[in-house]
Amino acid sequence: MSSPSAARYGIDLNSDLGEGFGPFHVGADEALFPLISSANVACGFHGGDPAMMELTVTRAREHGVAVGAHPGFPDRAGFGRRAMAATPDDIRTDVLYQLGALAAFCHAGGIELRHVKAHGALYNLAVNDLGVATAIAQAVQAFDPSLLFFAIPGSRLHQAGETAGLTVIREAFADRAYLADGSLVPRLRPGAVIHDVDLIASRMVRLVTGGTIETIDGETLAMEADTICIHSDTSNATAIAEAVTDRFRQSGIEIRSCGNTRS
Repeated sequence: MSSPSAARYGIDLNSDLGEGFGPFHVGADEALFPLISSANVACGFHGGDPAMMELTVTRAREHGVAVGAHPGFPDRAGFGRRAMAATPDDIRTDVLYQLGALAAFCHAGGIELRHVKAHGALYNLAVNDLGVATAIAQAVQAFDPSLLFFAIPGSRLHQAGETAGLTVIREAFADRAYLADGSLVPRLRPGAVIHDVDLIASRMVRLVTGGTIETIDGETLAMEADTICIHSDTSNATAIAEAVTDRFRQSGIEIRSCGNTRS
């Protein structure tokens, strides 16, 4: 990676990790850790379990990767990507529970819990539903208001984080297509997940250096981001991360953890 003195731009690169549980393996965690700067660790609801949480926190410490909580709906069968009927108070207490669980492993492992990023359907609902977004933000604020709060820029989740007094980290997605309103293309729609590594790398360089990204309909969308996500369960996640990091290095873009992303 470029040295801090040589880099013209800085960005955090995050991935959702620790989502396996019991004998089930999910994602390319071992291959991704050397390529990212922040890990969003599953907290046992949509994925992960105590052993996996401890292992993921340990790996993060070994690689110098910042740790964040990745709370979701209690939906292992649907991998947290199905919307569930839940009141705002249900969501608030579920998120608070998950933050506490991961924080215990961080404390035991001697690593700081740095940020929070909601998972899957919970995140997607919070993009447009202020009640859901507020419930998540309230849980974070009550647990530790110094935690960084990941959100799609301009979304209800972004709004709720700012209202709660949290530091909002604007998130973009490397392997997902966008609609003209800045939201993600629903996963059931063709083209929602992007696999072309060269295309992804070019899009991310354009995003970081030019503040724009092309939508699925070919329009140009203005967007500023502090962190970029590569989903670990995308089939070629490692190849995507390698292409993005290589292109960033060539373009003078430094990969660095949240809280130190703005040049």
